[in-house]
Amino acid sequence: MERAFGKASVPTDMRVAHDGREALSYLRGEGKYTDRERHPLPSLTLLDLNLPHVHGLEVLKQIRADPDLRKLVVVVFTSSFADSDIDRAYDLGANSYLSKPNGLEEGEALAELIGQYWLNKNRLASSSLAKCVA
Repeated sequence: MERAFGKASVPTDMRVAHDGREALSYLRGEGKYTDRERHPLPSLTLLDLNLPHVHGLEVLKQIRADPDLRKLVVVVFTSSFADSDIDRAYDLGANSYLSKPNGLEEGEALAELIGQYWLNKNRLASSSLAKCVA
């Protein structure tokens, strides 16, 4: 999706966390992510459920439990079609649940749609600081 967002006409400053622990450290501004000038809080978080170390649903649960993060827009973006995952994601406060696209062309179209809606049309809470996608 990094490449798809890069080709979409919506400007983003995408940051990628490679596992659930890194995602939480980034979002909390911990460790190497303490400098918010270099590591801004995202306006939109695309969250895969199948993350190593800390599962995506646990990441979502911790985001919603943290007073500094609970207003973040979290779009679950995953390959899981399991009703139990979908229901649990919404129960934990996901703003949206999207399936990963098949191929780059479909990915670009989805990146365009995500960017247009969540970053341009949707009104974000005042706690959202930058047009950065984590």
